[in-house]
Amino acid sequence: MTDLPRANDVTGLLLSWREGDADALDRLVPLVYDELRRVARGHLRREAPGHSLQATALVHEVFLRLVDADRLTPMSRTHFFAISARLMRQILVDHARRKQADKRGGGATVISLDEVGPAGAQTSSGVDVLALNEALDALSSFDARQCRVVEMRFFAGLNIPETADALGVSTATVEREWAMAKAWLYQRLSAPAEPAAE
Repeated sequence: MTDLPRANDVTGLLLSWREGDADALDRLVPLVYDELRRVARGHLRREAPGHSLQATALVHEVFLRLVDADRLTPMSRTHFFAISARLMRQILVDHARRKQADKRGGGATVISLDEVGPAGAQTSSGVDVLALNEALDALSSFDARQCRVVEMRFFAGLNIPETADALGVSTATVEREWAMAKAWLYQRLSAPAEPAAE
């Protein structure tokens, strides 16, 4: 049985990478790659059949954006996965926008609401990833922390303690914010679409 990478190994490599040790990234990738791929596969499983983005490509795009972004400086394992969550969200939204533009407004990328529905709600309906992104932007405008909790839990697959650690809050706070954000998103994404103006 293989052990999951210890958080302090990942954190040490992240700090070395941040301080300019290019080899640290080469040692870091094998430690986090499988976990990021698992998270990416989970996201892509929720998307509509025939989705063209693969888990490996999603993870590689996350690493490319991490390397290219000078202002992103992960401080710990949980912070790394929090940043990765935001990047995965951006990549999925960018992909959905390109796909929608290619089809001139058709073929929206759909994900399951199961991960964002309120506790006990069962639904097999899906939501357009662009609609989820729009809803998260709206949520962020009045509660940025709830938006960050959703990104970390939904997009990075962080558990409650990891999310609490990344945000510097208690697990009780994350549980409360997660429950409220899921309920708000479920209501927002389940509302009937407003008719288009003519």
